[in-house]
This record gives sequence, structure tokens and C-alpha cells, in this order.
Amino acid sequence: MAKHSSIVGGSTASRVINCPASVALCAKMPPKPSSKYADEGTLLHNAIAEILEHPLDPPESIIGFKYKELEVTQDLYDDKIVPALKSLAEVDPDFEMNYTVESEVDFGEFLPGVFGSADLIGRMGDKAIVLDWKFGSGVIVNATENYQGMFYAAAAMRTNTTKWAFEGATEIEIIIVQPPEMRRWVTTPERIKEFEQQLARAVKEAEKSDAELKSGSHCRWCAAKPVCPAMTGAVARSTQLALKELEPEKIAVYLEQADILEDWIKGLRELAHQMLESDIRVPGYKLVAKRAIRQWADENLAADLLENNGVEPYKAPELISPAQAEKELKKLKIPLPQDLVIAVSSGSTLVEESDPRPAVLQIGKQITAALNKLN
Repeated sequence: MAKHSSIVGGSTASRVINCPASVALCAKMPPKPSSKYADEGTLLHNAIAEILEHPLDPPESIIGFKYKELEVTQDLYDDKIVPALKSLAEVDPDFEMNYTVESEVDFGEFLPGVFGSADLIGRMGDKAIVLDWKFGSGVIVNATENYQGMFYAAAAMRTNTTKWAFEGATEIEIIIVQPPEMRRWVTTPERIKEFEQQLARAVKEAEKSDAELKSGSHCRWCAAKPVCPAMTGAVARSTQLALKELEPEKIAVYLEQADILEDWIKGLRELAHQMLESDIRVPGYKLVAKRAIRQWADENLAADLLENNGVEPYKAPELISPAQAEKELKKLKIPLPQDLVIAVSSGSTLVEESDPRPAVLQIGKQITAALNKLN
């Protein structure tokens, strides 16, 4: 029998601790449909769990692994799974760690109805490991004082199937693997117990009709954000307001304001992008290359190679992609010649300066400017 939704989970711990009233407010919102990005994250989580549960199989055999309509392609394998496995090898270079993956953890009678699923719980010497895979690249997730990691650690310490990893441990390390980066933070069992008490106070506060409502960075992924009094400014609105009782006229006004604001934000981002492309510094921001897509260096040579090896090169009317070709050639145990493939970025995108990806160099504009000076 499937469990009901948790009052608070790893991904919502920060929100509930900072804004206990959000629990009741979110409960009134309709279920949020899944997205392509969420489904891709689930696909990659399932894939890497499959690899770790069957370590004798070659990791690349996961290519073709499916979730819903998505599957692990060669590009996803190269961009996400390979660097994730390299990070794990850095954590455990001598394969000493005992671990369990995708573990259901809960707080038992201490906090009934509070549970979650930990990506990896492990033990190395006197240190317990809590590792969380983050396959999205849009928002950088830090490990230090990470509420989600501490939630899993605290719950795992109380769960019969995972508490072995914490018994006698003097250190607990929270690890966030967000390919191609890894972030680590070592804490103590005492800090996790402090967090557990903080979480318990928030859960108890959330049960009150006048629970604290507070806006902040924790609001980013809150489902109730569009109607939250703290976000809209209507502080007097009751947090017990049922969704069907919301005033459509006010929602219409909010939407109109949102359209104006979204246009302004879009124009602002385009201006910042243009300034950075023109070598005008925008403090705190930079341009990075969009994810490179593999393309054929020479389509005629690629078509000839595929035909000569018995692979149909066209899916009318286009030549099949390098990823599709690689999959077909793999069945024939024939490697795809790397000189036939090039990785081409579709352009640049604006990100915060803290983003780990390197900034693109505006070499073309610099060369053009230099040549103009010479002429």
C-alpha cells in the first residue's frame, strides 16, 4: 500500500521550517503536473540507482534505460551519469563504503507521517555519508547546512534499515553531486539532532491555525506562491482559504501584473545578455555556453559509413542523429568514429557569476575590433 504525501520531506524542509503556515496553504493547491525536466531528473535518479545496485554490469549498459517517454541517451550518459559516477569514485576511491540506495526513511513515532527517500546512505570508517544527486543545472545547490541532506540524515538515524550507517559515527558528511560539480560538508551527529528538534518545532507550529507565514528564498518552489498572502501583499487573507473560494477577479489582476513584469524581466535579461556580448561588465553575471549538441561533421561521410555497416542512415527525410547512429552501431559492436562528430553549442545564456560553468570569451568581437583599429 502506497504512503500518503509526507507533511514535510527533504525537498520541502527548508520551506516548512522557515514558513510553517505553508503546509496548510499548499494542501489547498491542486496537484502540480510533472514536467519534462522533473521526468528527466527521475529518469537519471532511477538509472544511477540501477547502476549502483548492479555494480558488476558495465555502466554504459544503462543507455536506453527508460522512464515514461524518456530514455538515457549517449549525451545524457556522457553529460550527467559519467561525471556523477566520477564524483562517487572521488568520495570512495578504494571502494570501501557500504551503502544503500533509494532508501525510504522516516521519523517513526517521533514525527508520524514525516518521511522521504534518500538517494544514497553510506558508511566509511567513523563517517556516515548522505549523498543526494541533483541532475538539474539551473539552480546551484550547496551542501553546507543543507536542510534536505540533514532531513535525510535525521530520518535515516531513526529508520531500522538505515540507522546502521550512523551507529558510532563521529562525523556525518552531506554530499551534493550536481554534475559536473560536487559539494561536500562535514557535520556532527549533534548538529543533526539540533536540526531534528528544529524540524519538530516547525511541524508542531504548522498544525496551528495561526502558524507563521513568512516569505524568503524558501518560497522559490512553493506550490502556493501564486496565492500566498506574504507574496501578494494581502497579509490579512486567511491561510485557511479554500482554493474554490479565491476571487477570480483578483487572480485576473495578478495575472495582468505578471504579464507586465515578465515582459520587463525578459527585456532586462536580453539587455544584460547584449551588454555582456559587447564586453560590458554586468556585476554578478556572466555568459556561459549552452549545452553542446552532437552533430555530424560531414553528413555525406556519415551516411556512407552507416550504409556500409548495414545501418539505414535516414529516417525520412533527415539523416539520423549521432546518438541514434551510435545506438544502432553498438548493436553491431562497431564504435562510432569520433572524427565524424562535433559538439556544437547553440549559443550563450545569462547566469549568475557563481555558476560553475566557465564564461564564454567574446573572441570574435575582440578580433573584429582589433582589425578595425588596424584598417
